[in-house]
Amino acid sequence: MPSRRPPAELGAVATDSEHRQELRSFGRRRGRKLSARQQQLLEAVLPRVALTLSEPLPASIAELFAVPTSRTWLEIGFGGGEHLIWQADANPDVGLIGCEVFEDGVVKALSAIEEGGLANIRLSTEDARELLRHLPDASLDRVFILFPDPWPKKRHVKRRLVNGGLFDHLARAMRPGGELRIGTDIADYLRTMLLAARGRADFAWQVQGPRDWRLRPTDWPQTRYEAKAIREGRRCYFLRFIRTDGVPLAGAP
Repeated sequence: MPSRRPPAELGAVATDSEHRQELRSFGRRRGRKLSARQQQLLEAVLPRVALTLSEPLPASIAELFAVPTSRTWLEIGFGGGEHLIWQADANPDVGLIGCEVFEDGVVKALSAIEEGGLANIRLSTEDARELLRHLPDASLDRVFILFPDPWPKKRHVKRRLVNGGLFDHLARAMRPGGELRIGTDIADYLRTMLLAARGRADFAWQVQGPRDWRLRPTDWPQTRYEAKAIREGRRCYFLRFIRTDGVPLAGAP
């Protein structure tokens, strides 16, 4: 698969113009003051599982994990970590990278990792796009983006994470045949997502009828954000794309 950027192991970085165009897609990083236990998790456990972008990657991405793994999955914005932890526990042969910038969510995931003795998880607290740039070409077998910040105000829509630029990053980092799963409870964001994917030769939406985007697969557990949406009467949408062996079409969104 051709790449439009140097391989990550050669230190690929975004150009200044790319950085200027990429508005921050998340709000605050910290919530309420951490407890002593939470602070201890950040100081003692996070350094052990952190994926630090300033450090070079091993020759094989599988070497990131403390146990043998046959596939690598990424969850962008794992929130409280319920889905990330469930997948790591249910798939011990899969190495999972969880990306989350909000400190409260990170400490929740660290607590679950410690209590469950999970050795197939690495965490990144960096912007997801920087993490994707850091990863090697065709290194991810599955990516999850579940209920990303909707930025509902019209003036903030441009901050939404899922757009054509993100699909470009994913196309480089995912292997052909890999699966992208996206969930949202915001109909307008659903439209934005589908417009971003429309016309691309490198991602194919897996849909034959309404059930394919209204119902979660059995191996896609509910997150707290989905539960909140249901309580508040919003419909949830579940998208699945397959990374094809095509390349982006000229003029794609």
